[in-house]
Amino acid sequence: MTGRPEGRSLELYFIDGRPDGMLTAEVFNWTGHILMAPRTQISAALTRKEARHTGVYLLMGERDGQPVAYLGEGDDISHRIKNHDINKDWWTTVVLVTSAANNLHKAHVQYLEARLIEVARSVGRVVLDNATAPGRPTLSEAAQSNMETFLDYLFMVLPALRIDMFLASTRPDVATAAPVVVASPVFELVNRRHGLEAKARLVDGDFIVDVGSLARAQWSGQGSEDSGYAQLHAELLRMGVLVPQDGHAVFSQSYAFKSTSAAAAVVNGRPANGTIEWHVVGSGQTYKAWEAEQLGASS
Repeated sequence: MTGRPEGRSLELYFIDGRPDGMLTAEVFNWTGHILMAPRTQISAALTRKEARHTGVYLLMGERDGQPVAYLGEGDDISHRIKNHDINKDWWTTVVLVTSAANNLHKAHVQYLEARLIEVARSVGRVVLDNATAPGRPTLSEAAQSNMETFLDYLFMVLPALRIDMFLASTRPDVATAAPVVVASPVFELVNRRHGLEAKARLVDGDFIVDVGSLARAQWSGQGSEDSGYAQLHAELLRMGVLVPQDGHAVFSQSYAFKSTSAAAAVVNGRPANGTIEWHVVGSGQTYKAWEAEQLGASS
């Protein structure tokens, strides 16, 4: 054992050579197999042998401008998908999760379905079309451990396919969390015009805005209402990460952003260049200058 994190190799196969068409995803030493297809190719997808395996499936799409998903399981997934093709008109993408050797049985996939619904609801990124939350079936301790390992791989692969409904970006409050080594100083963004103050730090590659930080309660960026940052601001309000309070929105949990600019845009309620709007607490140095300093030291 080396004591360091082990890398993983993901193999994607674009079945018809198109990045927006059907694809399969597999990881070396993982028994799982993923088939992802747009609804426009559902007929071709269901003719493949893995579509007749026992497994779980995800239907994804939008309804009333919000992301929606349905999670299910079946002994022969193709039968369930054909039924949903008739009865559900909102979904645009299907993901079939099986095992390459078709060695998952009914209790396995019922367990996977229950856990996937639990995680999706706890993360809150999408509206689930499932009417009920099924209970976990009774499995042996060894079988449960095997299914949790199966899920660990699945939760690693799905974000690589741009499926982030199981990916939690909230983080524990640093005041109550276990001690961690923080490689960066604390950064702050102060917007005196709107009475905003937010603090953040860089931890393990995540730019984490601290719980209690203040943001705009409404998006105000003119001409950018449909931008990714505007949608992220709305998503955090819907998820309860941002909670309206006294004319502002307060971070109810620490939240990990993919970039300093995404964090600055959500705080300001408009597009923003985070590299110059975040400053080191105490020195006033911009994030951009601090980053350049780190790069200079490393070289």
